[in-house]
Amino acid sequence: MNKTVSARASQSLLHYRQSSIHTHHRPALPPIRPGSPIRRAAPRYASTVQSTTIDSSSLIIRLKNIFYGTSIVLGLGFGYLYITDTRASFHQWLVVPALRTIYLDAEEAHHAGTAILKALHSFGLNPRERGNPDGAGDLHVEIFGHTLDNPIGTSAGIDKNAELPSPLLALGPAIVEVGGVTPLPQEGNPKPRVFRIPSQNALINRYGLNSEGADFVAMRLRQRVREFAYQMGLGIDEEAERVVLDGEAGVPPGSLTPGKLLAVQIAKNKDTPDRDLEAVKRDYVYCVKHLGKYADIIVVNVSSPNTPGLRSLQNVGPLTHILTGVVQAVKDIDRKTKPVVMVKVSPDEDSESQISGICEAVWDSGVDGVIVGNTTKKRPDPIPKGYIMPSKEASLLVEQGGYSGPQMFERTLALVKRYRNTLDQGPKADSSKSQFDKPITSAPSGDSIESSLIGKMGSDQLSPESSLPKSNTDRNPDLNTMNLPAKLNPPAELVSKGPITANPPSQKSKVIFATGGITNGKQAIEVLNAGASVAMVYTAMIYSGAGTVSRIKSEMRDEIRKT
Repeated sequence: MNKTVSARASQSLLHYRQSSIHTHHRPALPPIRPGSPIRRAAPRYASTVQSTTIDSSSLIIRLKNIFYGTSIVLGLGFGYLYITDTRASFHQWLVVPALRTIYLDAEEAHHAGTAILKALHSFGLNPRERGNPDGAGDLHVEIFGHTLDNPIGTSAGIDKNAELPSPLLALGPAIVEVGGVTPLPQEGNPKPRVFRIPSQNALINRYGLNSEGADFVAMRLRQRVREFAYQMGLGIDEEAERVVLDGEAGVPPGSLTPGKLLAVQIAKNKDTPDRDLEAVKRDYVYCVKHLGKYADIIVVNVSSPNTPGLRSLQNVGPLTHILTGVVQAVKDIDRKTKPVVMVKVSPDEDSESQISGICEAVWDSGVDGVIVGNTTKKRPDPIPKGYIMPSKEASLLVEQGGYSGPQMFERTLALVKRYRNTLDQGPKADSSKSQFDKPITSAPSGDSIESSLIGKMGSDQLSPESSLPKSNTDRNPDLNTMNLPAKLNPPAELVSKGPITANPPSQKSKVIFATGGITNGKQAIEVLNAGASVAMVYTAMIYSGAGTVSRIKSEMRDEIRKT
């Protein structure tokens, strides 16, 4: 019996082990129901086909992702290169009209454009002139001991408080003028004070020299210098600033860019009595002391039409007194290389005695040059034959303020020739710096808007041919042609001069910048051939956008190739 029990136990143990093997190594199959189809086991190669299909699908998905990702990256890259290139028509045909549409007030549009450009520059997304179009040297010009990349500049008013010197320099000009800056902050005239005349691409403004003040602007320019020093690995302290300002960083201390210069325009405060010459001089000297070390050029503005009494300072006596004070203040600037001094004069002071008096003050004071042109109180005749100006724009012509636009060009050209001729005659033999109370003869009254509308600008305008003395025209038979050489020359070479006994050989030729109505390369070449060293643009930038300077330089090269 024991044998029988043992046998049964052995069979049970064997059955248990077999059951365990089947349970662990084979999944339990569902019971087969009657009528259910019998599923046959898939062949072993089916799993391989399925795996291959999955791998192919994954590869296609990966390739699609790579394609889409590359397309997005390339699109963003090309978009970045296009939008940040000054040559892109996007800036003129989309940005400018959009700002004009969104901001009906011209000043608000200007502030918005300034804010946008400033923000873009902080992220490296600002428009800039790509490549090195000036590298060939075909537009180089020598002034003030510097070789400039080109003879194009931007006028003050675009950047009143020195917020954008670097973004503006990136647009391609060799000169950027910021300001005007007054000693103390001032609001300027009540708003609205800027008016567009789109059919003429012109502006009327009566800002009244609104400014954040010399202290604040100087602080902003100082910060710019220190940030540059930090990027150069020089540190960010006062010693690093000194290294840059003393020229040891290898760049001009104002522009911080080789081949370019920064001009800072200064003016007196509105409430400083223009009859108190000492107080007026103190205003300009204060600005020099605070701003001079951060500038390559100091521009003395005595020609704004929107500050009462300012233009009276262009009389020879007061002007000599003020400019002498500015020149002395520049000499006292704590910097190895001193900024040069230029004076900005009005296009409305155009009588022979006025031009002669201004040039006399320039020679007597030691100023380095003249910026010929500012906005005008006069109004040109903007209506060609058969053209009807929109009534809204016609009504704006009676707004008080300075007019700027393409219609100013012929007047600017004529004045450049006259100033070039008068300055090249040198200082008067009987001039005296001490006679600062000697006024010159004022031009006939015509500053009121009503009288200037009755007497159109065309009747006052000087023709380019009649503006030059006959003797000068005889010495320069090709002065009015555009036979510009392949490489631009200093003004002394641009305008051929015969022997002038009144100008000793030791006297340096005075430099002229031209501003007023310059909108294209042909006009820029004309004012350069007339005796200017730099052609400056303002209203053209407002209407044509960030690509204006690049376009003008391209047109200049086209004109040069034609000769």
